[in-house]
Amino acid sequence: MAIVGIDTVLYGVEDLDLSTRFFEDFGLPLLSRSAEESVFRLDEGSTVLLRPYGHPSVPKGTYQGYGVKETIWGVDSQESFDRLVRDIGSDREVTVGPDGAARFRTDCDLPVGLRVFNRKKVVYAPDPLNAPGHVGRLNQHRKWKRRARPKTLNHVVFAVEDYWKSFAFFRDRLKFRLSDHQKQVGIYSRCDGANDHHNMFLADCKLPGMPGHPAFHHCNFGVEDIDEVMVGSNYMTRQGWKHGFLGTGRHRIASALFCYLLCPAGGEAEYGADSDYLDDNWIPREWEFRFGTATWMHSMPHFMQEEVPWDVEFYKEFLPPRK
Repeated sequence: MAIVGIDTVLYGVEDLDLSTRFFEDFGLPLLSRSAEESVFRLDEGSTVLLRPYGHPSVPKGTYQGYGVKETIWGVDSQESFDRLVRDIGSDREVTVGPDGAARFRTDCDLPVGLRVFNRKKVVYAPDPLNAPGHVGRLNQHRKWKRRARPKTLNHVVFAVEDYWKSFAFFRDRLKFRLSDHQKQVGIYSRCDGANDHHNMFLADCKLPGMPGHPAFHHCNFGVEDIDEVMVGSNYMTRQGWKHGFLGTGRHRIASALFCYLLCPAGGEAEYGADSDYLDDNWIPREWEFRFGTATWMHSMPHFMQEEVPWDVEFYKEFLPPRK
């Protein structure tokens, strides 16, 4: 085990005040605010940094536009950190800053870093479900929520030129695991020390709806259940924020509930809940893109209007050998 999740994402933003207000409305806990940055800290210990796009700490390069300009991945121990830094430093420049993060560029020019991260355990207590013949709540109503309050930073998504080549660096050098492949769309992968279905999604930047060039797409923030997803969606609508292209629904890949919102800090911000959790016994699958996109959606886009073919299969090389 080595990388356990996302320690920090650094946004380069156009309007710091507007971006700060968005994430406060979204439910992230604001740790500090100054003229040059806003710092949000989630319950698990992960950090969201907002800084003006022209700030000297905000990396420049291939990935155009506003949004996440640097991802610091959390490492479980100093020993794992030292081992990874030695390996990465064998063929590229690695700089270790006063904040303890080792920064470098991937083969696809993504600015990333590593830092020892004590990821705190977060515990939710979702309401039991009722169904005919299965009574989970008797003489008890569901919790009443006013707003969404994300506690975890689950995954980050980038549009890239060649998602297989980009994933290969994370697989071979940082030991990410392949979770699933959405054909002609992208690769879902998880850190070797995490059980989230995916901590990173790398998508084809030339897909319809993508920018046509390498760029940040969205971050996923974890909430408790469908009620918190929808309460958050309603609250953000009342504050004047708009939903993203896919809106609200449940993905078939990862089984996760989703709600995407257009984010003034760049890209979209997603509420997520009830995702699959994996370990190394998981067998990756390959999906037809529409079949993987959603089990249901609140408002279906045009490409989901017709009946979607049931098209998914296991990667044979991951199947256990026949006895």
